[in-house]
Amino acid sequence: MSPSASSTAGRAPRFAVVGVPGNRRVTLFQDAVRAAGLPAARVVPWLDVLRGEASFLPGETVRMDSPGEDTEVERLLRAVGDPARVEGTARWYAGFTSAVRTVARAAAAAGAELLDDPDDVAVLFDKRLCHAVLDGAGVPVPASPTSGVAAPVVRDWADVRGRMADHGMSRVFVKLAHGSSASGVLAVETAGPGRIRATTSVERDASGRLFNSLRVRRITTEPEIAAVVDALAPDGLHIERWLPKATRHGRATDLRVVVVAGRATHAVVRTSHSPMTNLHLGGERGDLDAVRSAVEAAGGSWSGALAVCERAAACFPDTLCVGVDLLPSTGWRRFAVGEVNAFGDLLPRLTGLPGSDAEGLDTYAAQVAAVQNRARNNRATATA
Repeated sequence: MSPSASSTAGRAPRFAVVGVPGNRRVTLFQDAVRAAGLPAARVVPWLDVLRGEASFLPGETVRMDSPGEDTEVERLLRAVGDPARVEGTARWYAGFTSAVRTVARAAAAAGAELLDDPDDVAVLFDKRLCHAVLDGAGVPVPASPTSGVAAPVVRDWADVRGRMADHGMSRVFVKLAHGSSASGVLAVETAGPGRIRATTSVERDASGRLFNSLRVRRITTEPEIAAVVDALAPDGLHIERWLPKATRHGRATDLRVVVVAGRATHAVVRTSHSPMTNLHLGGERGDLDAVRSAVEAAGGSWSGALAVCERAAACFPDTLCVGVDLLPSTGWRRFAVGEVNAFGDLLPRLTGLPGSDAEGLDTYAAQVAAVQNRARNNRATATA
């Protein structure tokens, strides 16, 4: 947490949330704050931050949330009028990380406590950096030829093909380095000369502009794949080996696991007929009890799977909450981390794992409770 945390030690939290007013994320967090018997959180719009008008109050506990779903914020960050457009993520990253540091400076100046570390956020929103941090900490991740700051830049489709050949990868995910929600992702697979296809939600119009679509489609010609990748490359690309996932009823399966204050508190199973399991792209929630049973029946360890997520979150110790994408391998015995998400807690109506500190709480209530518990511990320490 921020250096100013000591100045608020022991007090009941008074929250401020940096977000988009009226957004469902902010609304759900407000519901959790009120349910905990606390005053409503003060909402600080991202638009105010970007305009240099944001301020904080002494003693506030400041939580940052996603700047998404605000057209004007998107325009300022990406310089793209249509939020469905894919291009502009490098500019978005520069603008957003600058805004996060602006929040951190304003919070520190006011004597407020920040729940999201700006250095952590900068890594979490660069898949190349995040992969390198996880790999360096011994967290299992898919192999990648683009991991870390020293990796050569991927300039175009020819570079992607070259990295695949050099590293013996016939199936890869090509991702925007600063993308989210599967924006700009291509699942590429080859089977010998001239046989290649990609699965993606990216659409390209007649003028070559790229748009996000809710329809996952297959591209089966290399020139079209190359055109999409070449258009994405200026914003930065990350390549990962495509690990074969475990399946349930013929559907690829992975999990989003929320980690709050270092502990895995929530998990949702995501299944899909496509390589992308994102729920907004047609993925469906699966049966968590069935997955736990499959893991145990295969001789794996469910607690060990959650421990992998906690190890990933431990790489970002100054950020209260992250969402970890956990990839179970075929056979259900091994797990890898696909991504760690700074704003991966939007899972409405999902309550905490049985036996966890968040049992019966949604993801937002779990974060409020974690902050309250820390405040109580601080009070106990102060009076001991």
